[in-house]
Amino acid sequence: MPSTSTPRAIALIDVNNFYVSCERVFNPKLRNRPVVVLSNNDGCVVSRSDEAKALGIAMGAPWFQIRKFAEQEGVVAYSSNYALYADMSNRVMSILRQFSPAQEVYSIDECFLDLSGFGKRDLTSHAQHLRHTLLQWTGLPVCVGIGRSKTLAKLANHCAKHTPEMKGICDFNVWAPHVVDRYLTGIPVGEVWGIGRRLAAQLCNPKGTGSTDKHAQIHTAFDLKYSDAETMRRRFSVVMEKTIRELNGTVCLALEEIRGPQQQILCTRSFGQPVRDITGLSEALTLYTARAAEKLRRKQLFAGSVYVYIRTSPFRDDRPFYSNALTVPLPMATHDTRHLVQAALWALSQIYQPGHDYAKAGVSLGALVPAHRIQQDLFHDSAPTEKSSRLMQALDAVNRKMGKATLRLASEGKQQAWQMKQDRKSPGYTTDWRGLLQVD
Repeated sequence: MPSTSTPRAIALIDVNNFYVSCERVFNPKLRNRPVVVLSNNDGCVVSRSDEAKALGIAMGAPWFQIRKFAEQEGVVAYSSNYALYADMSNRVMSILRQFSPAQEVYSIDECFLDLSGFGKRDLTSHAQHLRHTLLQWTGLPVCVGIGRSKTLAKLANHCAKHTPEMKGICDFNVWAPHVVDRYLTGIPVGEVWGIGRRLAAQLCNPKGTGSTDKHAQIHTAFDLKYSDAETMRRRFSVVMEKTIRELNGTVCLALEEIRGPQQQILCTRSFGQPVRDITGLSEALTLYTARAAEKLRRKQLFAGSVYVYIRTSPFRDDRPFYSNALTVPLPMATHDTRHLVQAALWALSQIYQPGHDYAKAGVSLGALVPAHRIQQDLFHDSAPTEKSSRLMQALDAVNRKMGKATLRLASEGKQQAWQMKQDRKSPGYTTDWRGLLQVD
């Protein structure tokens, strides 16, 4: 346990422009150029280089709307390469474990480290070493924010990222309180962890704080820090109270080193082109269920239910909108792709309506349990389950060795014209032998 005589020190490490940075690692020609990474089906911008931000390209901007402008400005656009990004994320998190015994992986490009109790070690120097190591070993640039709580660490990281003279590191713990407050006055309240746009709009409205005094408006992180925690709890929630106390240095959110059991495994995609018939939907849902089942087995879990949904595009005015979903409880939890697909296709048969242009479908496996917690059926013979497990182990082993989808269910189809568009996808530099860099 850290000494009570020294302040808590929580660091948030965040990879800068993560998707774009991953692309730049393997293509140095992209450095100092405006680069964006697009979402599924090359729909909208989900990652931007600083050069792209300087051109005014907004996060979430639809590609079809900005494409002409982007091409005129020399913007390079990539489709999302999720396998590459996940692999690079795993490398980053593995390296960061060497810098603290306590780590919480918060997202694909962010993690918290507990640096409390490091004695007289200069945490700024420690953070500099961390940044240098990550850049040297992975090629990815990061920013580090340090504070007494996770919320303050998040804001310190915001300062490190947006204040060039800090050179990617901001430690609130070494600053006098009035200096920290000066920086908090420049941070919009919507940037505070857990606030967001909707709550920010309420806080900026005097009625949102329960007061008619215009001075009661909360516009910045500084304003929120010095609001009354008890009053804000009554007006909003206990989460708001915890946020305010965290801004004042009181630890309310513990580091989650061990995550709780996963609640669901989701696989969903938008189609590359509209799907009108049930055959195309069946192929897509078979593939999505198979992918989810692979993840299920990798985590050594079993699913007790299958949730399926389909919908048309909500953005088309010339076609009626249709959306429906159904959850199928299973008689006994399973990780067998065949049984899960059978349930998913039955659900599809119940919710499918002809005559629609379907734009998206998805599968979610729920009621997840480890093997030792499966509720056996009184009339169920366990032998078929053991046989099923051996079959799935063989299936996964072949696909790992020979390549994804080497063995698959026939109901996935062959043509798969509905597959999402990834016309701008980079090679799988670290995940596919065919994507290895070649030196001429």
